[in-house]
Amino acid sequence: MSPLVKAFFDEATNTVSYMVRDPAGSSCAIIDSVLDYDAAAGRTSTASADEIISCVRQKDLQVAWILESHVHADHLSAAPYLQEELGGQIGIGANITTVQNTFGKIFNEGTAFQRDGSQFDALFKEGDSVHIGQLRVDVLHTPGHTPACLTYVIGDAAFVGDTLFMPDFGTARCDFPGGSAKDLYGSIQKILALPDDTRIFVGHDYKAPGRDEFAWETTVGEQKALNIHIGEGRPMEDFVSMRTERDAKLGMPRLILPSLQTNMRAGHFPEPDETGKRFFKIPINEL
Repeated sequence: MSPLVKAFFDEATNTVSYMVRDPAGSSCAIIDSVLDYDAAAGRTSTASADEIISCVRQKDLQVAWILESHVHADHLSAAPYLQEELGGQIGIGANITTVQNTFGKIFNEGTAFQRDGSQFDALFKEGDSVHIGQLRVDVLHTPGHTPACLTYVIGDAAFVGDTLFMPDFGTARCDFPGGSAKDLYGSIQKILALPDDTRIFVGHDYKAPGRDEFAWETTVGEQKALNIHIGEGRPMEDFVSMRTERDAKLGMPRLILPSLQTNMRAGHFPEPDETGKRFFKIPINEL
């Protein structure tokens, strides 16, 4: 089946969220939602999530799943807010436990922070499948950007998170703790083994030089032929060398510290202190 896909682009973080709908029914899923965050004020708002909620309600849809492709480092997830408003189960890759262990130490979270993925309703591994109405969602484990990255294959569409970008922009960075350019290469090969006409929906777009409009949909065939980092059968050694050199020049994402502390908790903020206030930590010289 071919799912109906509605994209929501957040220009502040260059993130694309998706509502994926069963064309034969009223079930849908939401992938990689955004909670708006003003870093200077430490203030959140829900305008981006409310746009998705409005669309779901206008079409009288039922949310089966709220899916995360990975623990995002560039935006906060709105998953708990969406779940409260619309229902649905929150799912992520089973290797979230690796991410929680890594960043639990970096942020000195202590024993109160559970590192077993229990903040999420479902933890997926390679080969798992769930349903959105009559649509089957097949899970591919596609690590490299992070250890817990997943690609969701839904009918003729693949939602790749930060693994691949548009062909003229290339591929994801691999220098976060637990990342691996070699793993990313293997994950991309797994995605490129899908049929050439499979629609690929990327998690971000940054408008490559020379392109005037944001874009987020391509195909496996286009990626194989045109991706500037991986196309035309580029060998793994060349890709790893290119990715390692390129990543060494990149700065950290603007929202990485609040994003990681929120998203490794399934979109929940850190526990409040004795006064009821919640705080993000800023570890010095750790990233």
